[in-house]
Amino acid sequence: MSSDPSPAHASAPNVACDVLVIGSGAGGMATAIVARKAGLDVIICEKAPVFGGTTAYSGGVLWIPGNAHGKANAPNDSADAARTYLRAELGNFYDESAIDMFLANGPEMLEFFERETEVRFVPTMYPDYHPTRPGGVDVGRAVMAAPYRTTALGENLKRLRPPLATITFVGMMFNSANADLKHFFNATRSWTSFAYVVKRLASHGVDLLRYRRGVMATSGNALAARLAQSVFGLGIPLHTDAPVLALAHENGRVTGAQVRIAGKEQRIDTRLAVVLACGGFPHDPERTRAAYPHIRRGATHASPTPVENTGDGIRLAETVGGQCELRFPHAAAWMPVSLVPGRDGRHGVFPHLLDRYKPGIIAVNRRGERFCNESESYHDVGAAMIRTCEDEPETAAWLICDHRAIRKYGLGHAKPAPFPVQMAVANGYIKRGATLVELAAEAGIDAEGLARTVEDYNLHAERGEDPAFGRGSTSFNRYLADASHGPNPCVAPIRQGPFYALKIVVGDLGSFDGLTTDAVGRVLDDEGQPIPGLYAAGNDRASIMGGNYPGAGITLGPIMTLAYVTGRQIASEAGK
Repeated sequence: MSSDPSPAHASAPNVACDVLVIGSGAGGMATAIVARKAGLDVIICEKAPVFGGTTAYSGGVLWIPGNAHGKANAPNDSADAARTYLRAELGNFYDESAIDMFLANGPEMLEFFERETEVRFVPTMYPDYHPTRPGGVDVGRAVMAAPYRTTALGENLKRLRPPLATITFVGMMFNSANADLKHFFNATRSWTSFAYVVKRLASHGVDLLRYRRGVMATSGNALAARLAQSVFGLGIPLHTDAPVLALAHENGRVTGAQVRIAGKEQRIDTRLAVVLACGGFPHDPERTRAAYPHIRRGATHASPTPVENTGDGIRLAETVGGQCELRFPHAAAWMPVSLVPGRDGRHGVFPHLLDRYKPGIIAVNRRGERFCNESESYHDVGAAMIRTCEDEPETAAWLICDHRAIRKYGLGHAKPAPFPVQMAVANGYIKRGATLVELAAEAGIDAEGLARTVEDYNLHAERGEDPAFGRGSTSFNRYLADASHGPNPCVAPIRQGPFYALKIVVGDLGSFDGLTTDAVGRVLDDEGQPIPGLYAAGNDRASIMGGNYPGAGITLGPIMTLAYVTGRQIASEAGK
C-alpha cells in the first residue's frame, strides 16, 4: 500500500465498475475472468509495473484431485481418497466446508478455463509429497500450465513479469515436465542431447535479439501469460503501476477504492465487490517477524517472491474490519534458498528445487550433522532447517558434495559441466576444500561432526541405503532424483575430492496465513460475519491447507479453484 499522494499528483474523474480486483496473479486474474464471463464489468489494478504476481515466478503447477488430465495415470483416484489424504495431512486444520468446495470445483475449474480461455494444462508425473500416507497417490493429481509463446501478448509483453532470473539460463525458462532439463544435463554425454541444446539455444538467441527477453514461457510464467492474454481478450482493463491507497467503506459496505493510476489519484466505485489478491505478506517486515520463528531469532530470511508482496491487501481489509490471525503451524510455504552474489553488490535468491534430490548431495547443520531426508519437499526441508537451528541465532544449513557430484549435477546456481565451477568459488558462493576438514574450516562447520557424518553416510550409501532418514524410499523422493543411478537414485557416497559446500537459508514461496474468509471468499469480521462487498483471493486469503504442503501445486490449485468459486459467487449475487 503506497503512502498518501503528494500535492503534485493530479486527480482524475471517478470511474465505476461491478468488480475491482486488486492484484494480477493467478487468483486475481482468474476471479476477473470468471466474473467477466458472467457478464460483469471488471477492472484490475496492480501495484507493480508488471503483471503476473508470484504466479509468474512459480512452477505453474496445480494440485487438482480428479482432474481429467490425470485420470489415465490415476484411474482409481477419487474425491474420497483425496479427503482421506488431506485429513491425514492437515490434522486439526482440516476445514470440511472449504475442502469440499475445493474438491467439488477443481476439475470443473480446469475444464472451464481450457474451454473458455487461452489457458491450457498438461499432466505431470508429480507424486503427492507424502504418497505413502492414507489416500496418497504416486501420480495424477498435479497438472501444469502448457508452454506458451508470449509474443501473443503483443505490446503487453513488456508488462509481463519476467521469470525469476536465478532459475533461468540467460533468460531461458525450463520446467521439469519437458525435455529441456534432461537434455541440458546430458549435453556433454549424448549427441542427441547436444543437438537439442544447440537448437534450443539458437532459437532463444534469436528471441533475445528480437524481443530482448525469452518468449517461450514455461511453468508459472506461461500460466501468467495465458491468463493475461485471456484478460486482454475479454477487454478487462489491467492497470499496472496502479497502487490502491484506501478502500471506500460506506454504511457498512465496501463500495470501491482510492487508486493512483498513471500518477493520478482517482476513486473507482464498485457496484458489487472489491477482491483483494495482493500476494500475501512475504515482504512485510512487521508481519513476517511476528509469523516466522527464525526471523524472531534474528535469522536471515530471503523470499524469492515479488518484492511488491508487502501485505497491502491484508492491511486494506483490516481498515474495514477484516481479520488476519497468525495461527498455522507454518505461516508460509518454506523454501531452502541460497544467496547468489550479483555484479552490483546485491544478491539474487536461488530456490533449491532440484539439487537436493540428487545422489551424492547431503545437507548438514553447523554441527556437521544431517538433520532430514534431503529428498523430501522444499517445505519439509525448510521446516527441518527451522527445527534443527531452534537454539541458534542463525537458521542455516550447508549442502555438501564431492567433485563428481557437482560436475554431474551442479550445485545451486553453479551449473554442471562443462560450465566451470571456479567463478562460484571465487565469488564466495560455494566453498571448496581439498579435504572435508579444509572444507569445514572454509564453511564454518564443525570439522569432526562433518567427517563423522560423511563417514557414516558413505558406509551405507555404497549400497544405496540411508537408514538414518530413508532417502529414496518414496516415489516423490525418487521423482526428481537421477533415474540412471542405481540402486537408489537419491543416494551415492561422497568420496572424490575436492569437496564443496553451499550455504542455504530459509525462504518462502508465499505466506499461508492470511485473511479469514468463508468458503466462497467473503472476508469475515471479528464476529465471523461477511463484510459486504469485500472478498479475498490468492495468498491474501488464509490457505485451506492450514500451513501444510501435501503436494506439488497445493497453492495454485486451491487459488484458481476458489477464485473460480468467488467469481461465480459475485456473479450469482448480481443475478448473473
